[in-house]
Amino acid sequence: MPRLNLTNRTLQSLKPVPTRMDYFDRGLPGFCVRVASQGLKTFAVMYRHAGRLRRLTIGRYPTLSLADARNEAREALRQAALGNDPASLKQQERQAGTFGELAGEYIERWAKKKKRSWLADQHLLERCLLPRFKNVRASEVSRKDARALLETMAETTPIQANRAHSLLSTIYSWANSVDLIEHNPCVGLRKPATENQRDRVLTEAELKKVWNAMGAEQSGFASLFKLCLLTVQRSGAEVRRMRWQDIDMDTYWWTIPAEFSKNGLTHRVPMSSPAMRIIETLQDAARSPWVFPGRSRQEHCQNIQIPFRRVRKLAGIMDVRIHDLRRTAASLMTGMGIPRLTVSKILNHAEPGVTAVYDRHSYDREKRDALDAWAKRLMVVVSELREAPEGNA
Repeated sequence: MPRLNLTNRTLQSLKPVPTRMDYFDRGLPGFCVRVASQGLKTFAVMYRHAGRLRRLTIGRYPTLSLADARNEAREALRQAALGNDPASLKQQERQAGTFGELAGEYIERWAKKKKRSWLADQHLLERCLLPRFKNVRASEVSRKDARALLETMAETTPIQANRAHSLLSTIYSWANSVDLIEHNPCVGLRKPATENQRDRVLTEAELKKVWNAMGAEQSGFASLFKLCLLTVQRSGAEVRRMRWQDIDMDTYWWTIPAEFSKNGLTHRVPMSSPAMRIIETLQDAARSPWVFPGRSRQEHCQNIQIPFRRVRKLAGIMDVRIHDLRRTAASLMTGMGIPRLTVSKILNHAEPGVTAVYDRHSYDREKRDALDAWAKRLMVVVSELREAPEGNA
């Protein structure tokens, strides 16, 4: 195995090879950096304990500096010289943490950095997993424990039980990948509920009832739900995160930044006159960067499920979900003769295939014409009018 004078310049110059390679430091025997085939660089130290060669993984470069890694390697070699096993000591220390602490590590170190929807993970943890496992040692959460919780959840909230299963598995898989814990209680554990893809589309009569029931809600929630229908955008990831800075009040455009869109691409949404009328009424009371602020006004609103339950109860249609509004709008638009491709562009669906790579046409005109036509149709559906006046919301 190659030996080098490990310096920051040396570490930066090391390139991945087809198989992982360990490069040992000439200055500190046993201290090395492993370069994986994907390019990841991980510090480690080799030592002997009870006659056996042992390896202790220290951390990844450059998250862990070379100087700090050397210091940890020296301490590990000192412990080995005293007859201790540094790898076992480190494992015992890590395994002693609670699931609550592990979940917190996952949110801060991975979810916040990698997932736009990390708040959904946080809320699911707080509602479903932490009440049961928060103070349990992470290493002691067994498959039996996980199954018992998930099956109990599935009796009343089957979809949420499946989401909890996925999140629990993700947390343990991540923790295993960064050497925080060794086992995953979800390995071999099936999702507790069978999911059927929803195809619920409201009739025009139902749509009118739901729209009128929205009017009984607080102005913020009523406006949010109505904009979900008028813009045909996602309620949770996009409409709820609408910012004033992203709305052009002069040209009637709403730009959804890449970090807020599901497919990670910036999305331009033309705003019809009824949609802009709603925005203008909210602008009068705007004291937040968010169009739909939360309690602190420095963050967007979080829980829109509770007010929507009130809407569907008042409408007398208990099987409708918020996402059904988007599906209903898209279905009625195609029923009006709007091309499926245009509707797909409005929905901001990712397109597979080579054609999508070369087709850079913005479809702005087609999207605006479609959403203007949809807004007029919706105004007729939810009112007694035969023809919708411009700007009516």
